Amino acid sequence: MNRINKVFKNKKDILSIYFTAGFPNLSDTNSIIQSLDNSGVDMIEVGLPFSDPLADGPTIQQSSTIALKNGMTTTKLFDQLKGLRKVTNIPIIIMGYFNPIMQYGVESFCKDCKSVGIDGLIIPDLPVEIYYKNYNKTFEKYNILNMFLITPQTSIERIKFIDKISSGFIYMVSSFSITGAVNSFQKEQKEYFERINKMNLKSPLLIGFGISNKQTYTDAVKYSRGAIIGSAFIKHLKEKGVNKISDFIKKIRQ
Repeated sequence: MNRINKVFKNKKDILSIYFTAGFPNLSDTNSIIQSLDNSGVDMIEVGLPFSDPLADGPTIQQSSTIALKNGMTTTKLFDQLKGLRKVTNIPIIIMGYFNPIMQYGVESFCKDCKSVGIDGLIIPDLPVEIYYKNYNKTFEKYNILNMFLITPQTSIERIKFIDKISSGFIYMVSSFSITGAVNSFQKEQKEYFERINKMNLKSPLLIGFGISNKQTYTDAVKYSRGAIIGSAFIKHLKEKGVNKISDFIKKIRQ
């Protein structure tokens, strides 16, 4: 069984943390992963930096720019992750845009993901229909789960299709916007969460975009199996450094 599926089978109130590979420093990737694992997170999303990250807010965009200047590449990331399963056994997902993956070669990318122990991918700009038609078999071949995003504007028909072909979780974007931290969810967002829950989807849900503190995390787990935190964690890394990761996680879960 894929590690992602095991987490959803055995845990609730899941906390997934996103960070950009190569930020703050090129060599920080494995140190961040190990520190997050030691701090008790349930899942980690490693961002593959890209020069044109359309879905990302200014904080993650800036971290991607710095990571690229530091010399992070797809090949470099796989080199860094070769010892991944010596430092952690929790699910690790690569989140990135399709262009670098396509340039690398989709099958080669999936093969190298399996080789280093990556469990899944999140590719925000890969349409679900194109994935299902052209790449589904390749992902299945290497036991790499592909997670899809839904927003308040996603149609019921599309959500049902995503749910039908999903073998991992569905990434429920909290609002139709770029990533970024907020202090609380609005009434409209909570109504959207309730509407999706009433659909009784077979796939578990994680809420992302805007989760930044204990309040938003607590709200998110009321309407889903857990939450994904990105921008707020990137800010913490920038301000406090890699050595203070546990402080951030404690504030979320205390």
